[in-house]
Amino acid sequence: MEHTRVWITTSDRMRLAARLWLPDARPAAVILEALPYRMDDLTASYSSEYERLCEEGGFAVCRLDLRGTGSSEGIAEDEYTAQEQADICEVVAWLAAQEWSNGRVGMYGTSWSGFNSLQVAAKRPPALHAIVPIYSSDDRYTDDVHYMGGALKAVDLVDWVLYMVACNALPPVPAVFGDGWREEWQRRLDGTEPWLLRWLEEQADGPYWRQGSLRPGYERIACPTMIVAGWADGYRNNTFRTFEALECPKRLLIGPWSHMSTATSLPGPHIDLVPELIRWFGRWLRDDPNGIDEEPPVVVFARRSTRPAPDLAEMRGEWRAEATWPPERLREAILRPEGSRTDEIVVRGDVGRTAWISCAGKLPWGQPDDQRADDALSLTYDWQPLAAELGVMGHPRLSLIVTSPVPVAYLSAKLCDVFPDGTSALVTRGILNLAHRNGHDAPLALEPGVPTAIEIELEATSWIFDAGHRVRLSLAGSDWPNLWPPPAGGTLLVERESVELALPVLDGPGGLPAPELPPSTGRDAHAAEDVDDDTPVVWRFEHDLVGHETRAVTSYGWSYGSEFDARIDERYDGTVGVSTDDPAAAWAHGEAVYRIAWPEATVRTEAKLHVQSNAIAYHVVVEVLAEEINGTVRHVRRYERTIPRQLQ
Repeated sequence: MEHTRVWITTSDRMRLAARLWLPDARPAAVILEALPYRMDDLTASYSSEYERLCEEGGFAVCRLDLRGTGSSEGIAEDEYTAQEQADICEVVAWLAAQEWSNGRVGMYGTSWSGFNSLQVAAKRPPALHAIVPIYSSDDRYTDDVHYMGGALKAVDLVDWVLYMVACNALPPVPAVFGDGWREEWQRRLDGTEPWLLRWLEEQADGPYWRQGSLRPGYERIACPTMIVAGWADGYRNNTFRTFEALECPKRLLIGPWSHMSTATSLPGPHIDLVPELIRWFGRWLRDDPNGIDEEPPVVVFARRSTRPAPDLAEMRGEWRAEATWPPERLREAILRPEGSRTDEIVVRGDVGRTAWISCAGKLPWGQPDDQRADDALSLTYDWQPLAAELGVMGHPRLSLIVTSPVPVAYLSAKLCDVFPDGTSALVTRGILNLAHRNGHDAPLALEPGVPTAIEIELEATSWIFDAGHRVRLSLAGSDWPNLWPPPAGGTLLVERESVELALPVLDGPGGLPAPELPPSTGRDAHAAEDVDDDTPVVWRFEHDLVGHETRAVTSYGWSYGSEFDARIDERYDGTVGVSTDDPAAAWAHGEAVYRIAWPEATVRTEAKLHVQSNAIAYHVVVEVLAEEINGTVRHVRRYERTIPRQLQ
């Protein structure tokens, strides 16, 4: 195997930094991963996976720093831009044209690189022959870290959304970029505005969010696509709906995993994904007759009733396979609560804290806890204990008639599995800003006091309720701290006779035998070595009785060594809070810090965020600091905006 670094020059003369792993046997099929997460320091540890793809799979592998990130030239203007996709299309063509290449390129990756695998495949560059998007989304508005159900994400603001500000302020790697790295750093600092300001302004769906979203134009993808998803991941909806809509050769692999490696995720059980990548790319990039295209195309871990815990190690359940989606044995079962009264939901801003964060990953972003604390503050409907196990798979749907006293209200719906002892396990959930009931691109204020028909699609799930357990529907007016609270309180009225919960039920075990999946190596291929993780992980709720406020506090970080004798420190701290008297009075504070010590220089970047809301606006302050310790570069900038709430 040969390892080298190269520059790939785009048509507008920007140099993009790339690394290559080349197998001994050439020409070889090529696999590309394109990320903004700095391949030579912050994510240099990913190389172990590239080495496996090269050595075990015989592929040439390319890792690319996106424009304006890592050591690549230019400005990173936003996530998932048209420029990013154009750059990657040029890189795909460059890789296909190299003498060591067989002319066929595949793309893959987790999260961001899963997103852009879908996005670039939709552009149909001739040399792109297969993709594997892992933990990714087909819809940037409904299923990313910005909005959910037409409501702003809350605690995500003090995590990924903020730390990208500090990450984008880091300089090129001196040993890679060479002379002029400080000047390039200064251009980057002067030209990069915090992306989150634009995201806060784009509060409804539209052209901005359609850029980079595959949905609804699935027919644009022609190359073979294998989707890898996790039931505990924030992007779980890029599963059945995407698989069903794609018209290309396709495969769907869904495990119990969160936004973590399939080898070590909380929760498990675990698999080694690399052999599955090798089989998929081997079949479509060099015509290996390995049979993966003859196996059942849908492989699912069917979760069983499992007692919840934020640090849950493993779900109960079993692997199953389906010949198609939806399977013929899938039917819709309608559950209705008994009675004909009008029920009430008293809206509080701090209901939802026992649910998991929508884009949960490693701690502190844990899994759902026992839901009883939130259920006690919600309107719940329970059905009789089940005489036999009940298997659901797909998207549950809720329809009901709601009367709101205010023009903007939220409705959170949770499907729960209630154990005989009362433990309430979250199966799936959905939330809707009711002003978005006619579509996320067409917000319309509610008419106060007027009964309004509402339908909510809950997130994709697979779950087998044990016999003797009860199905519970839990309704609330907020989903905090996952989402920002609504702009007003009050009481929502629900006409009980109108409530219909439609469950996608699988009749009998059915299905096909699941293929044998490779056992886990026990090691996260993306994890850095030489890590000092003595920094405590914090996920804490505080109830200020005198101040009438509830707060969620998070903190984590680590230190580790990396390429070019670098030592890296990362630190993330955040707190989100909401008044228990007025849900409109909510806030978020966060700080993200990077410090990288190279032999040539030591640099530090820091991003601070403060968001405060009332009923009509978000007031946002972002502060960015970038400095070379004992050096010549020091950059300080403050951004302050008041952004009206647009039926939010």
